[in-house]
Amino acid sequence: MHTPCCSGLRNVFFWSTSKDEFRQWFRVRVHRMLAPGRTPFDDLEVKPKTQLPNGDFDHQVGSVHDEQLLHAQQVQIQYFTHHSFRYYWNDVIQNFELYQGLEDVKVSCAHIHSEHSRGISKSLQDYRRLFFGENEIAVRVPSLFKLLIKEVLNPFYIFQLFSVVLWSAEDYYYYATAIVFMSVISIATSLYTIRKQYVMLHDMVASHSVVRVSVCRGNKDIEQAMSTELVPGDVISIPANGMIMPCDAVLFQGTCVVNESMLTGESVPVTKTSLPCSGDEAAGRYNMEEHKRHTLFCGTHVIQTRFYSGELVKAVVIRTGFSTEKGQLVRSILYPKPTDFKLYRDAYLFLLCLVAVAGIGFIYTIVLSIMNKVPAKTIIIESLDIITITVPPALPAAMTAGIVYAQQRLKRVGIFCISPQRINMCGQLNLVCFDKTGTLTEDGLDLWGIQRADNGSFIAPELEAAEEPLMNTTFVACMATCHSLTKIDGELSGDPLDLKMFAATGWILEEPTEEETALHNPLMPTVVRPPKQTVPEDSQNHPQVQNTSYEIGIVRQFPFSSALQRMSVAVRRLGEKHMEAFLKGAPEVVASLCKPHSVPQSFTETLEGYTRQGFRVIALAHRHLETKLSWHKVQTLSRDLIESNMEFLGLIIMQNKIKQETAGVLTELQTANIRTLMVTGDNMLTAISVARDCGMVHPHENVIVADAVPPKDSHPACITWRYADNPADTARDDQTAQISVEEAMYHFAVNGRAFAVITEHFPQLIQKLALRATVFARMAPDQKTQLVEILQGIDYIVGMCGDGANDCGALKRAHSGISLSELEASVASPFTSSTANISCVPNLIREGRAALITSFCVFKFMALYSIIQYISVILLYWILSNLGDFQFLFIDLVIILIIAFTMSLNPAWRELVSQRPPSSLISGPLLCSVLTQILTCLAFQVLAFYLVQQQSWHETWTPQSDACNISRSSFSKSPNGTTSPNHKNIRNYENTSLFYVSSFQYLAVAIVFSKGKPFRQPSYKNWPFMLSCFGLYSFLLFIMLYPVSAIDNFLEIVCVPHDWRVTLVIIIAAHAVVSFMLEVANDSWGALFLSRLFCRRNKPPKVLYKHLALELQEDANWPPKPSTVTYAGDPQSHISAAL
Repeated sequence: MHTPCCSGLRNVFFWSTSKDEFRQWFRVRVHRMLAPGRTPFDDLEVKPKTQLPNGDFDHQVGSVHDEQLLHAQQVQIQYFTHHSFRYYWNDVIQNFELYQGLEDVKVSCAHIHSEHSRGISKSLQDYRRLFFGENEIAVRVPSLFKLLIKEVLNPFYIFQLFSVVLWSAEDYYYYATAIVFMSVISIATSLYTIRKQYVMLHDMVASHSVVRVSVCRGNKDIEQAMSTELVPGDVISIPANGMIMPCDAVLFQGTCVVNESMLTGESVPVTKTSLPCSGDEAAGRYNMEEHKRHTLFCGTHVIQTRFYSGELVKAVVIRTGFSTEKGQLVRSILYPKPTDFKLYRDAYLFLLCLVAVAGIGFIYTIVLSIMNKVPAKTIIIESLDIITITVPPALPAAMTAGIVYAQQRLKRVGIFCISPQRINMCGQLNLVCFDKTGTLTEDGLDLWGIQRADNGSFIAPELEAAEEPLMNTTFVACMATCHSLTKIDGELSGDPLDLKMFAATGWILEEPTEEETALHNPLMPTVVRPPKQTVPEDSQNHPQVQNTSYEIGIVRQFPFSSALQRMSVAVRRLGEKHMEAFLKGAPEVVASLCKPHSVPQSFTETLEGYTRQGFRVIALAHRHLETKLSWHKVQTLSRDLIESNMEFLGLIIMQNKIKQETAGVLTELQTANIRTLMVTGDNMLTAISVARDCGMVHPHENVIVADAVPPKDSHPACITWRYADNPADTARDDQTAQISVEEAMYHFAVNGRAFAVITEHFPQLIQKLALRATVFARMAPDQKTQLVEILQGIDYIVGMCGDGANDCGALKRAHSGISLSELEASVASPFTSSTANISCVPNLIREGRAALITSFCVFKFMALYSIIQYISVILLYWILSNLGDFQFLFIDLVIILIIAFTMSLNPAWRELVSQRPPSSLISGPLLCSVLTQILTCLAFQVLAFYLVQQQSWHETWTPQSDACNISRSSFSKSPNGTTSPNHKNIRNYENTSLFYVSSFQYLAVAIVFSKGKPFRQPSYKNWPFMLSCFGLYSFLLFIMLYPVSAIDNFLEIVCVPHDWRVTLVIIIAAHAVVSFMLEVANDSWGALFLSRLFCRRNKPPKVLYKHLALELQEDANWPPKPSTVTYAGDPQSHISAAL
């Protein structure tokens, strides 16, 4: 719930999202409106004289008298708009609340049929529109002026503006112009990118956002209206040729074939059926997620409708505008959550440290200037100048460069990124969740064979279902009819599993015309028939073989439900009076719906035998429906009545092969100490088998299945711990298995039902399970997202890899989600791979590690650059001097920018290593590295500053000075010599010496900080960086040893004796050697030295999952022993009973 807090102003509130981990606050303005009621679903007091059976107003209501009454009864309502949502004040709960749609009134499925199927009046539509607004997803492209103001108000640009003004006051026009030029380029690029994204999003949303729709008023009245006028409760008619849905609506009459790839990633059309109107399912509350097979989502394409004679395909509008599924997807793009990454938080903290250093220099400059009686204007300018030196203006651009380069390298290997900030997060991943089907295994399933059941026992497996003896069996008829396939442009389309299964039968699917289907009375769109062939004469007498040469019409379809794990159809054979029902689904579910005597006694053993081998098994069942059952009655029958008392037909065994790359990639990740786990909607035993085959679970490791059941009657919820059979050790007695963390690895396996029970009734165990669970089977999409959140709760940096179909939530929630689907739904995932296998995962982690190390290197280099320049300026202030304008220009533009942008070009290391890159800038070894380099630079600059003043030729420099000519008989050291015309005192020996030393220090720290192995390729393979360093070293050495008058005048450096130049070379070389040795020592022994120095060797781990692992090592009752039970409410949360 959102929590508002009054700011003290009458019309302004501060709005906080308390469930948001970022604890953001927003300032919103409260508005007021007049309305006849307080909520959109209020019963208005003014009733029409004619009222529809559903309680809504007739469309003719709207007389002047009624309007006057409505106006007289209007009340004032407070509301505000935040992120495209409107929140209204509720006097009852004393808080603002959000109205999303018809779900707010908690209607049941039956209630939608009885009370909302006739539409609403025009006046009630207008009333509801006051609350819900226009039905549009309005992505307004901001003007360039607004974007410019927003961009320029960035604190970084404000600081740059301050710097430019200051430099202009100091007559540093060249450097100020260069910074302005850089800022203009940066702002222009940013504005172009942001506006382009807005325009693309606007075009994507606006292309089909406004259409004409047919709105139902009453029983038969239909009027044309614009889709922007729709509100929740309206009833719309879906045309036969389909449409782009302008809202979320639930289908209550007819059937639709819909392409949902824009939202779900499923490239195959989905059949949507009407909402159940009777039975237990109809009595339940309508929920968009649970009833998605009956819901048409905004933005999806209705390809065609299936309608019956004289009847329209109708749907009730549930949500409109930004409340729709598409609207919420657009909102997530318009208002993304901030990236919470420790590197960025530490970067701001580090900048604050630099500001503190600048503060010291600020005070030092003021005190020193006052002591030397410097004019007040000069004191102000020079003291403020210290701040602009300490905080480098090019830092954000340099930090971004490494990420941009990594993004380009990812694009070259077929990985596309829509959230570049998350590339650095990929470098910290220590756990990756994988979907199974289509991700670890091949997307398509191959039919391995079938095993029919006859008289309560299994027949031997058969490899071909299309063989002539089987062609006319009920088993094959079930395979041919129990699916959701449809023909689009003459091609069969639908779920890949259904396509494989139907193709294996050899049957033909037709969607005939009305004339052809008139024989079926009523009209049926889908008919299947076997190929033309001679039916054996004795087929009539065989119990399992019937004459199915005739066509079979599919009368009613109950689509596959992931919650129910099954689908069914009601069919009628041509010429037969009675109807039949066919059922397919998960074997355990189908067997529970069949008559016990029809299920073979060896069912469990046979099923486990197949699933242990990694096969995907589907069970089929059949029943005859009552003779008197008419077509109209079938349309109103509940699913539960049809899917009961079935006759078990047998098993379909599908082979789902592991992808060739899977095992190698998982081994690579495990070698790099990155944990892998499987999250799938498939069968538990199949998932465990695939986990063993692909290497997630090694041959001699144990799998403990946690089977939890909810509380029932007086029995509390409980978990039964069962050790799955280990193929590598089949002789071991399951009852006497003793496992310990020291002796062998163990893995937990949890199914979706047990996961739900454990999270609700055993919250104290869920983190322990998550620590060692490797297989999660039968998981619903929302459970996948919940699992990612639990893993993040114990401080894992979580990656998610899926095919984009039902993994969208988890892909969004993970720190780094990578979709193997290139469809529009990949917008939910930060990364999308064009390669449909998991080889993209190690590539992404390697590039993430390289980008992360690059960010650290660049940040350290930019920090040292500012500190080195700070030291130079502080020392020169001591003699009332400074660096010259062109010296600043040369350092900042020629040295720093070239080095900062080229040092980011190191490619990623070839392989993943177990060592992980640091995650924090505020860490001992990193701070130690920075501080030692700062002290080294300080020491050598002070040394050069001191030594130059001790030279015999040193004097106060004037244009007449000629220190290069050391044969002169005397040197004037008198302070009363010729006055220098250089009023800023830039040209002097200290300035020249420090300029040379500091210039080489920038290059030295750049090379020292540019780390290679084990996360990046060595720097010598980064030829732009090496070429830049070599060129700058050569140029600086040349102008230092062989001065050129034009360059000296441009850089405002003075001529010094050759001996002193050689001395400077020795100082520079010594600094480079010392810097390199200190960095090597810090890399090798820094962490160990600091841990001993501060006695932190035995400090408990900071991350929660390591802390939990240490706790469990000391727990004698963990893991649970075989065949034991844990009951809810057990304070020990351990084994409370042995079976």
